[in-house]
Amino acid sequence: MKKSLFLTIALLISGNVSAATDHYVLRDGDYVRHLKVTKIIDDDYTVSADVDFESAADSAHCSETISGKAKSTGENELVMKKHSESAASFCELKIKLSPNGAKVEESKDCGTFTVSKCHFSSGDKELVKVK
Repeated sequence: MKKSLFLTIALLISGNVSAATDHYVLRDGDYVRHLKVTKIIDDDYTVSADVDFESAADSAHCSETISGKAKSTGENELVMKKHSESAASFCELKIKLSPNGAKVEESKDCGTFTVSKCHFSSGDKELVKVK
C-alpha cells in the first residue's frame, strides 16, 4: 500500500516538473485574447485559446474557448487542429512564438467554433507573454 502511494505521488510530481506552461494576453479595444501553451515532452504541446468580446456601444458580447493537442512544425511554430463535432471541418490555429509574445492565425473553418464577432486570430498584433 505504501509503495503504490509513494509511486503515485512520485509520478504526479515528476509530471508537473516536466511540463512548462506559458501564458499570453492581448487586450485590443473590445477584445481580450488569452493563449496558454504547455510543453509536455519534446514536440508535444497542449494549447488553450480563448477570446472575450464585449462592446459598450451596442451591448454585443461573446466568449469562446478552444483547446487541444498541438505539434511543433518548426522553430517557435505550433499547429493545433480541432475537429468540429457539428460539421466535417477542422479549426486550425497556427501559433508563432517569440521571446516576448505570440501571434495566432486561424483557418477559415474556425468560424464553426465561434460566433461572428469572436475570432481567435490576433491579426498582426502580438499577444504579450506574461512573466
